[in-house]
Amino acid sequence: MAGTWLEDTVKIVDGWPAEEQVAQILEISRQGGGCAHNLGVDIKRLDSTIPVEAIGMVGEDAIGSFILQKADSIGIDSTQIHRSAKTASSHTDVVTDSRSGKRTFFHFRGASDLLSPQHFDFSKTQCKFLHLGLLGLHKTLDAPWRQEPNGWVAILKAARQEGLLCNLELVSIHPQRIREVAVPCLGLIDLLVINEFELGALADRPVTDKQSNVDIDQLISAARHVMSLGKMELLVVHYPQNAVALHRPGAGSEIRIVQSPSFNIPGELVKGTVGAGDAFAAGFLYAIHEDRALENALELAHATAAASLRSPDTVSAVQSVEECLAFARQFTKG
Repeated sequence: MAGTWLEDTVKIVDGWPAEEQVAQILEISRQGGGCAHNLGVDIKRLDSTIPVEAIGMVGEDAIGSFILQKADSIGIDSTQIHRSAKTASSHTDVVTDSRSGKRTFFHFRGASDLLSPQHFDFSKTQCKFLHLGLLGLHKTLDAPWRQEPNGWVAILKAARQEGLLCNLELVSIHPQRIREVAVPCLGLIDLLVINEFELGALADRPVTDKQSNVDIDQLISAARHVMSLGKMELLVVHYPQNAVALHRPGAGSEIRIVQSPSFNIPGELVKGTVGAGDAFAAGFLYAIHEDRALENALELAHATAAASLRSPDTVSAVQSVEECLAFARQFTKG
């Protein structure tokens, strides 16, 4: 699990204030965060026997030590989490409005900006997949690297040379910036798990109406377009109500489309949505790693995301595969 390793401070507030006004903080939790941390920890919670290796950059500070302790405590190999005294560790304040459930992120990139392709060594890995992110939040990797358009491309090429299957994780930044850093990578990945905003950004076309409701026909059209930009076998787009998977088993093959509605989790059980997207990706990638059918992979992805909603932080509520499925199957779909 490579890329962003950081600390999340999650704050639940009683409402979002106007400028120069005050909101009350109702709850605070401190947790490891970032795409690599969240997905790595979620997979170890789903199945502790799965080997997970970490690659990233943290500072020589208390946050860096906290992140390493989090990785080590759950059995993640942190050998390639590098440390630097040049800047502080990356961290994010995640502020959630208790009334709407909407989240706002205040992010300090810090040590993540120092991570470069030179910090990645795949020669001795025991892993099958490379999960890489967050594109757009790493100064060095987002910039041109030697003869490559950016450092992410250089990393993906090195990973593919070692036989790794590659997946990217994006982040909801400006759509043009998403396209700038991610489109050059699409020919080097095997699967892509994204949300509807990131899909619209990659495809440079809307997938929602004026009320922000997903238009399924537009979504599928945009997903087909993104598939045409690369050679990926699987593209999965998730949003709160549904997930759509496009499967292309080989070059020139017809694309198969599978839809899977999410579980209807009662509102009183939802403590926070931070990390739900990472939990969905963790469930899906775990299932693909275990050669489960696409329909089963989507169900586990939804179940893992549903389980994660029971905690305000990113990973605490994710349990084993069996426990996540048992929890989610209590509720209807769609």
